[in-house]
Amino acid sequence: MSKALQPMFVCSQCGYETIKWLGKCPNCGEWNTLEETIVSPGKVSVGKSVARNGFISTRTPPVKLSEISGDTTERRLLTGIGEFDRVLGGGIVRGAVILVGGDPGIGKSTLLTQVAGTLANEYGVALYVSGEESSTQIKLRTRRLGINGDRFLVQNETDVIVIAETIRKVRPVCVVIDSIQTMSAPDSDSSPGSVTQVRSSTAILGDAAREMGVPIFLVGHVNKEGALAGPRVLEHMVDAVLTFEGDRHHAYRILRTAKNRFGSTEEMGLFEMAMEGLAEVPDPSKLLLAERNAANSGSSITATLDGTRPLLIEVQALTTASYLNNPRRVFSGVDSNRMNLILAVLEKRLGFGLSTQDVFINIAGGIRVDEPGADLAVALAVASSFKDIPVEPRTILAGEVGLGGEIRAVANLEKRLREAARLGFKSAIVSSRSAIPPKQSKIAIEVHAVDSLHEAIRLGLATR
Repeated sequence: MSKALQPMFVCSQCGYETIKWLGKCPNCGEWNTLEETIVSPGKVSVGKSVARNGFISTRTPPVKLSEISGDTTERRLLTGIGEFDRVLGGGIVRGAVILVGGDPGIGKSTLLTQVAGTLANEYGVALYVSGEESSTQIKLRTRRLGINGDRFLVQNETDVIVIAETIRKVRPVCVVIDSIQTMSAPDSDSSPGSVTQVRSSTAILGDAAREMGVPIFLVGHVNKEGALAGPRVLEHMVDAVLTFEGDRHHAYRILRTAKNRFGSTEEMGLFEMAMEGLAEVPDPSKLLLAERNAANSGSSITATLDGTRPLLIEVQALTTASYLNNPRRVFSGVDSNRMNLILAVLEKRLGFGLSTQDVFINIAGGIRVDEPGADLAVALAVASSFKDIPVEPRTILAGEVGLGGEIRAVANLEKRLREAARLGFKSAIVSSRSAIPPKQSKIAIEVHAVDSLHEAIRLGLATR
């Protein structure tokens, strides 16, 4: 093998390189992640920089902080899509590299096409680069979304050097790369989508973004486990990582921030898929509760906190006699281990005979809830279905269930209660260990503080 083409084994999770194959990566500890690739030791000139094996050398001397010139005030680009701007911390930072991941067909390309279209109308030319779709296919999507005009440029290209030169020539207001797994850098002889290619392509595009002050959106594929495909180093190279979640059979989509160098990672945005594209949902609590039938047993409402936004969601439960040796446990939108814990507490501490019951638990609207503060609502929904007694329709529940049957406190209780009061709820059942809002807070909701799950069920299933 010549020195020009050096065989290497690269870990697909962390990017660790070795000259021989190993079953377990010494760096991250993952098994069977080392993939053979061919690395060229050459270098490729990129503007004023030099790319070496996927990393950028700018060859600039250090400068004093006081001598740095230019506008250091933070001026963000607003897309006009409130939910998208919220997730990014108030808008798009110029020169940022943003990775957007999600399941196939979830709406990544649709959302970024809408973002590019609105930025083009407001600020200038937007560039959409696709390595997966033809220009005709992209035009069909823009027509469906109502995007037209000469400010939306489309380029079918996979060579990142050509794309970087186009960015320097056109100077667009934003760039969408769909997707990073189809891009390739000429300094690497491996196939597109490999660890080396993804790392090299991201480095070159990131250098162009920072040099020109142009934000670049990278569409990323996900693997079968739902994580972003490619090396973990990819997530470290970008400035923000957004994940698009949702059930393809439901209309709602959730945009979350896994990483954000310029804002909080606790924000979420809710969108609804429609024929005209993704429409933001400014009042998600009201929309998620619109189809609730409060007269049915097995339904309860909890006030969760996703980032800084309080969200009211409906928890549904159904228990029915099982004719199987091992009764079924089917959970949707919640953590299965957490649900089994709550069912065990109901059976051990309160004497519910759930060991002979099939139990089904669902979060309405396709939303996923991982917060322990929803435990109390789950327990009340299961008890309501088991006893066939509806939960008080204007009562919300917020609390964590402990193994001893105690109800533990949740954070930011006052914010949750304000959202419940805004939507017309009259009472709340919370932990006595929570910080009860003072009377001067003027929240028009009656708060019932309880110590145990037994007391909460007694209050929540009261006969009307």
